[in-house]
This record gives sequence, structure tokens and C-alpha cells, in this order.
Amino acid sequence: MALSQDQIRTQYPLPVYNYKVDIGTDTIAFSEVSGLELSFETITYKESPTGSGVAGPNIMHMPGTRKPLNITMKKGFVKGKSMPTLYNWLNATQLNQAIKKDITVHLCDEKGESVVRWKVIDAFPIKLSAPSFNAGSNEIAIESIELMASSLEMAGG
Repeated sequence: MALSQDQIRTQYPLPVYNYKVDIGTDTIAFSEVSGLELSFETITYKESPTGSGVAGPNIMHMPGTRKPLNITMKKGFVKGKSMPTLYNWLNATQLNQAIKKDITVHLCDEKGESVVRWKVIDAFPIKLSAPSFNAGSNEIAIESIELMASSLEMAGG
């Protein structure tokens, strides 16, 4: 039996290609965003058993401090429309005037409305890469920016 459009809308996962990125008050289109993940250092704790009759140390693993986020965003290079906002942001960081910004990645439905949002807190640029050049290739020119941030929040869904 064929599914109706309403059933597809409510029962199928959203495709990952329909998203938008807000950096501060600017909305910038990127071809790829990766690294939206939370992870923790782990602490291994060993203790000697006392009176339990078990040989060897007891080994326990505990969560430690949260690791910083490393986010990579890639964008096709368009003549006259490079990433001036991002270049200026990186240059301010280079001059020891680190400007931290919140970044929001919106996963959108077929109407372009935000369904789920990942908010990256206190992000700052750590690397900006120009496209790779190869005379034997016909790939498009992609530039990328890497960011480090302190936290990630998810809303919606």
C-alpha cells in the first residue's frame, strides 16, 4: 500500500541535505557541516580488591571532562562571493581579538522550516583552508573553515 504525503512527513527521517547555518546574525550556505558531536574524556580507575577473594585489580571507567567541539564547514568557492565574514572573523582571531560566536545549524523540512536545531556555543575559528588545486581534476573549488567551541545544545525534534 502506498503511503500518503502526511505519513511520509511524519514517519520518515528527514534528509540531511536540507539545512541552513546561522553564524551570529548572518545566514551562510555551506555544502557540508561536520563535527556536531559531544564526547568525553574517560578516566580509568584501578583499585585493589580487599577481602573479596578476587585476584587482580578492579578496573572502573568513569566519564571525565567534556572534549571541545571541532566543527568543519565547507563551501563552494564562488567568484566574487568568497567568505568575507569568515575571513574577517579569522583575522580578528589572529590579532588576538578572539570573537566567539554562537552558530546554529537548522535541519529543515520540505518547506524550509527549521525542525531541529543544533546550537554551537562560543565558537571561534582555528583554521581556514583554500581550495586544493589540481590541473588534472574537474572538481569544484571548496574552501573550508574549522571552528572550536565549548558546548553543543540541541532543540526541537
